[in-house]
Amino acid sequence: MSPALDILARLDKLNAIGRALSAETDLPRLLEAILLAAKDFAHADGGTLYRMVNGALQFEALRNDSLGFAMGGTTGTAIPFPPIPLQLADGRPNQHMVVAHAALSGQTVNIADAYSAEGFDFSGTRAFDARTGYRSQSFLTVPMKSHDGSIIGVLQLINAQDETGQIRSFTPEDQQLVESLASQAAIALNNRLLIQQLEQLFEALINLINAAIDEKSPYTGGHCERVPLLTMMLADAAHQVNSGPLADFRMSEQDRYELKIAGLLHDCGKITTPVHVVDKATKLETIFDRIALVDTRFEVLFRDAEIARLKGEMDEAAYTARIHQLENDRELLRATNIGGEYMDEAHLRAVETIAAMPWRDHDGKEQTFLSSDELTNLSVRRGTLNEAERNIINHHIVMTIRLLEALPWPAHLARVPEYAGGHHERMDGRGYPRGLTREQMSVQARIMGIADIFEALTARDRPYKPGKPLSESLTILGRMARDQHIDNDLFDVFMRERVYLRYAEQFLEPSQLDHVDPASIPGWSGSRC
Repeated sequence: MSPALDILARLDKLNAIGRALSAETDLPRLLEAILLAAKDFAHADGGTLYRMVNGALQFEALRNDSLGFAMGGTTGTAIPFPPIPLQLADGRPNQHMVVAHAALSGQTVNIADAYSAEGFDFSGTRAFDARTGYRSQSFLTVPMKSHDGSIIGVLQLINAQDETGQIRSFTPEDQQLVESLASQAAIALNNRLLIQQLEQLFEALINLINAAIDEKSPYTGGHCERVPLLTMMLADAAHQVNSGPLADFRMSEQDRYELKIAGLLHDCGKITTPVHVVDKATKLETIFDRIALVDTRFEVLFRDAEIARLKGEMDEAAYTARIHQLENDRELLRATNIGGEYMDEAHLRAVETIAAMPWRDHDGKEQTFLSSDELTNLSVRRGTLNEAERNIINHHIVMTIRLLEALPWPAHLARVPEYAGGHHERMDGRGYPRGLTREQMSVQARIMGIADIFEALTARDRPYKPGKPLSESLTILGRMARDQHIDNDLFDVFMRERVYLRYAEQFLEPSQLDHVDPASIPGWSGSRC
């Protein structure tokens, strides 16, 4: 090819590469693409791309065709060389190393032969050549400048080659094209770095919100961290499915990032939830656990029984029976106060009977043993929250949706409110706050619902319950799948791909990791494997 045609071909390639670099979103891949394009333009045997990090030039990608070196970028091989400082130990600028000089001066350095060049220290290069048998001869070192003129990196090429493979110097045409590429690459790199910094800032703000929630209640901070991780575990497993209802479910890197952000924000509305409700460890807890007041009343009844016995108003057998009954009643209320998965009708009737017992307060006025509020709280069948408190807790998801929908989301994050706001919906339409059915929900929202429930079942940092064993948690989750509370197909993936086990090994206590018999899990026996 004639020199003129070669230049035109390289200009066409320059334009094509400029478009490709602008579209690249992965930073290591972008850095690697810049270096490979520059090598190709200048017919260079090797090259290195440095990025400015904390006042030094950090190795990002390195290639040498003759030696078979490929490090950094997407290779998975780390570059073992330390960053090149722009200042010496005594504070003077590092003008002796060519890449540092290019970064400090902002000027391209074109060296025909490093072995005869003056003004730069190539002792390290010569030592490298001596070890490898290579000869580093021609160098083209081009600074990469951002839109404001600051240096964000340096591109260095080594040993330009002619058509026969012989080493030659870098021509003015080579330099001009590589400088043009470096300029375009700097814009693409700067844009990517700005986007990355904005993403880091955005995630830092999310973590700030979660930290504020954590400061209010230590029992939700771990939840806000673990649910996104479990969400991504299940989403990645569903992404790998090649048959059945989820065969078409696929996620790009942008989709994964969107789901990750939704997971981090799924409980942001809890910032408005009162602490005494979030942290309610027992049914009678408000500012303090009112079971202590109930215990005091029992002590009054014990005292009254003792006085009646001493006065002869109660014989020994009746006294013993009375004390035994009071002790049983006290233990029943103490146990009831703890809360649990379910309180049956007989237990509820026993609480109501105790509540109606008469006793006299310090003024001698006869009262029912439990106030109406105490009875209401102790009659809660599941957990520790009464209906009003549960409505307060449930309101956090309304606030989550309201807060997230008020934000001006970019297109690639537009579904964050829907994903984050759907984790309390049910497949049968009986969830909240919108009563959506399975068909009205995205796969991502359904995934988050499973992650939210399983984390809550196994969490060991809740004030109102210990973390459940793995087998019990899966049994409960299986019932929910069978009853159309959670998505059957995703529960199938959760079980079949052992997502539960990977999560459990990372976050559960060893005592929770009991044996799981798949055949015993309701709604799943492994038959769909």
